[in-house]
Amino acid sequence: MNLHLRTLKPQHETRTRILDAAEELFMQHGFEGTSMRLLTSKAGVNLAAVNYHFGSKDALIEAVFRRRLDPMNAERIAELDRLEKSAAGTAPAPERIIRAFLRASLAMIEDAKGGGRNFIRLLGRAYTEPSKPIRALIGQLYGPAMERYKSAFQRALPELAHEELIWRMHFMFGTLAYTLAATDTVQLIAGCKPEDRYDAKLLEERLTAFLEAGLRVPAKAQSTVKKAA
Repeated sequence: MNLHLRTLKPQHETRTRILDAAEELFMQHGFEGTSMRLLTSKAGVNLAAVNYHFGSKDALIEAVFRRRLDPMNAERIAELDRLEKSAAGTAPAPERIIRAFLRASLAMIEDAKGGGRNFIRLLGRAYTEPSKPIRALIGQLYGPAMERYKSAFQRALPELAHEELIWRMHFMFGTLAYTLAATDTVQLIAGCKPEDRYDAKLLEERLTAFLEAGLRVPAKAQSTVKKAA
């Protein structure tokens, strides 16, 4: 009896193993390409365990994203809170706002053992696969942090019209998502050292310089843009 009790896995451990397996398999094979049979084999559980903890594959997918994105976005908001508090009522510089947003996600690139790197690649896959429910879920999870950072950038860049700022933030976050999800691509372009792909500090410096330049470039008048087109 005692031996049997010692072999039982705690419920939280089983749930974590399912999430870890799902995260890796979704990254490798996509959401549609990962069967429940493949998932249960990878996690070392039966289908009943998956249903007990998550109820459905859709609920499992949501749990995979929430496990990483909820704390990451909470940390982004906390970083911005600290930054704005230290600014003592003035608008922080755009460069510092960018860094506050980047750090939580860049830290995942260096987390190979804990699965952070797998998740970053999974997130990139989610941006490119045609799944509206998953994109809607990611948008919902990002929502509160995005609103806070939009307000911060509006205060830091009052010269930009609202619509122009929205577009620049769209380009900014798209650049970040692509960089995190497709770090191998830079080798095709420049032949960089392999280890540089996972150097969060190096990426922070390069991304910050690039994104700040994009945010600060003077906006062209709409009439000029239309004539050029």
